[in-house]
Amino acid sequence: MKTLLYNGNIYQDRDVFAQSILIEDNRIITVGSDDDLFALREEANLCVDLQGRTVVPGFNDSHQHFLISAIAFTTVDLYGSDSIQTVIQRGKDFLSTHPSPSVLFGRGWNQDYFTDESRLLNRQDLDKISSDFPIVFSRACGHVVVCNSKALEVCQVSSNTLQIDGGHFDVDPAGEPTGVFRENAMVLLGSLQSQLSTQDYTTLLDQVGAIANSYGITSVQSNDINVGKEGYEAMEEAYRIYSSATPTVRVYHQTSFIDVEAFEERIRDGYHRSENDFNRYGPLKLFVDGSLGARTALVRSPYADDPSTKGIECLTPETLNEWVRVADRNGIQVAIHAIGDQAMANVLDVYEEVIHGSNELRHGIIHCQITDIPLLERFAKLDVLAYVQPIFLHYDLHIVEDRVGKPLASTSYAFQTMEKLGIRTAYGTDSPVEGFNVFHCIHCAVNRQDLSLFPEGGFYPQERVDLATAIDRYTLGGAYASFDEHEKGRLYPGYLADLVVLDRSIFDLDPTLIKEVKVEMTMVDGRIVYQR
Repeated sequence: MKTLLYNGNIYQDRDVFAQSILIEDNRIITVGSDDDLFALREEANLCVDLQGRTVVPGFNDSHQHFLISAIAFTTVDLYGSDSIQTVIQRGKDFLSTHPSPSVLFGRGWNQDYFTDESRLLNRQDLDKISSDFPIVFSRACGHVVVCNSKALEVCQVSSNTLQIDGGHFDVDPAGEPTGVFRENAMVLLGSLQSQLSTQDYTTLLDQVGAIANSYGITSVQSNDINVGKEGYEAMEEAYRIYSSATPTVRVYHQTSFIDVEAFEERIRDGYHRSENDFNRYGPLKLFVDGSLGARTALVRSPYADDPSTKGIECLTPETLNEWVRVADRNGIQVAIHAIGDQAMANVLDVYEEVIHGSNELRHGIIHCQITDIPLLERFAKLDVLAYVQPIFLHYDLHIVEDRVGKPLASTSYAFQTMEKLGIRTAYGTDSPVEGFNVFHCIHCAVNRQDLSLFPEGGFYPQERVDLATAIDRYTLGGAYASFDEHEKGRLYPGYLADLVVLDRSIFDLDPTLIKEVKVEMTMVDGRIVYQR
């Protein structure tokens, strides 16, 4: 099967564009001008007139939770709730069309958006929705959840329950749980998680793949599988089935394990299982802290707006060192969630013990938000990958100065400094923390404004990157993180035919309009998988 795309504006590299691209099966054969490729039209099975539209490589979301996003789309949508009352009402509205659930789940609330009371939700709030069955609502970040009184009862969490290492559940002055669970303490509610079947997961993967394609996403690096956790086998099998049918998104797993023993057992039995071009196992995924919004990110100094805490250390340096050494010894890449400056310092300390000369396994840190210059210089020296989510600025630019103070905020989310220091970066969304929209993410990188274009001129605008850099980090940067930089991320001969046709010339746009760009067509593996 040969496909010719012509009369386009095909992005190949900074300031390098072509007009036509010839694809045979799933590979790019040649790229050039319309005149160069005109003679090949006769041998093409399909010719597509791009009508002057811009074409870019398929977007590679370097960190998200692909299947968890699909699941989240089926629960109560709490994103954008502007009050506690709105959260309660959305729960009630959902029940009007989904009555009598065994457990009611929701995701997306953020107390910083509440206009009635700027506080975390509690069990009394959720009791107003119902006290007949358990309710669990996750904060947008996924690092804090709140439950109702029935959930506490079912899970037998009370004033006598011991706290969990690397986590915390809040209690009132009388010592009774408020319903708020942070980080590792969320395991106390684990019995409420519904166990989906392999078929359920496979259906969800088909659905979420179509959504991703509509935003131009052709590859994801996804943290869904937690080996050893109940039900993980069904999830793995669903990915195997999905990838062996007619998949539309390439998946590179960032895999978690319930403990080091489970990790070592998996290595003995075979770390890479049922792999193909659409289902590959990449790094070990670890968490060392939480989120900035929930004040569970691990920082060096007490939070400026809550001096009682420096966040939560989800893994001690000693335990972290054990995990990383096992992975490195067995040739397995590591990607570690770290948001606070202390969390990143702890990770870099451990990486320094295993990276000698060059970072051949491409170990990285996911999020990399609260940084100072010496910390970034350590990144560069060790050649540690930075998995970055520029879309986080949409919310965080409103809180980061309050959380950590202006001096540290001024060197955080340091996209341009990372470029100047030569840090290898890969962009993504962390969905379902944020949505799949690639162009919202690129907008935040280029303009350093929220989606309403605040603040005028940008938030610490010296850290803006240009459009070509943002696109490259969302394509070639992601490809590097999965050892695929010679297979995808560019539209060159020999590369995979994963590409996106945009509805307007993004390179000629007023930068403030980048967030409005839409996808006209997405191609994966030489197949058209989405058309608007």
